[in-house]
Amino acid sequence: MGLSTTDLNTSGGSGLPKTLSPGNHLLKINGIYLDDYTFIPGAKNLMINVEGEPIEGFQGFFIDKNDESKGNYEGQIGRVKASQYAYADGETKTGIKIQRDRAIMMFLQNLCKTLGINDWFIAQDNLHDTVDDLIKAFNETADFQNRYLDFCVSGKEYLNKSGYTNFDLFLPKSEKGKYAFGEPDSGKVLTYDSNVHLIKAKVNDVVGFGDDDDDLSIPTKTSSDFSLD
Repeated sequence: MGLSTTDLNTSGGSGLPKTLSPGNHLLKINGIYLDDYTFIPGAKNLMINVEGEPIEGFQGFFIDKNDESKGNYEGQIGRVKASQYAYADGETKTGIKIQRDRAIMMFLQNLCKTLGINDWFIAQDNLHDTVDDLIKAFNETADFQNRYLDFCVSGKEYLNKSGYTNFDLFLPKSEKGKYAFGEPDSGKVLTYDSNVHLIKAKVNDVVGFGDDDDDLSIPTKTSSDFSLD
């Protein structure tokens, strides 16, 4: 595969960036995966690959950089962490025991309920030895493709090595009966507020390079926001 000279425009040819920014968005899920968080042994981030609605005149990133025949994304894309902090076994300051796999499974259950595929989740009972296997099965067998949900996406700013502002995207905690995602027009999704849902970059907060590193962060605690209920 030779060098591509047609996939360099970060605005997608429409004045819009090819990647999502924090805010309220209508998104579909293209897949989920677990990413090891090396600063805490055994900790993992649950990552959600999302894509916005198709935009007329927009040319997104290639779906597969190694096979350009697969075409381009039709909407903006992003990698969003299910929680600002990594999932890990532990205990909160108030003495609540945290089980990494249980927390991840509870998030997935809430996601399946919202997508209307909870029957799939129930059917997975005792079929998988590890949470990694369960996530793999979701990607391969769950009917989640092209099902759009309303999302509120939080973010932490950082400056890449070129001096441009990028975002480490994550889902915010639920608050007052409002959640990070929900069925379209359900009225149950948080309204994005930059004063609440955006962490501004510090002067020396420079990490990553371009699109490939937009999910880097260094959490200082683990997730305890198990459920959207």
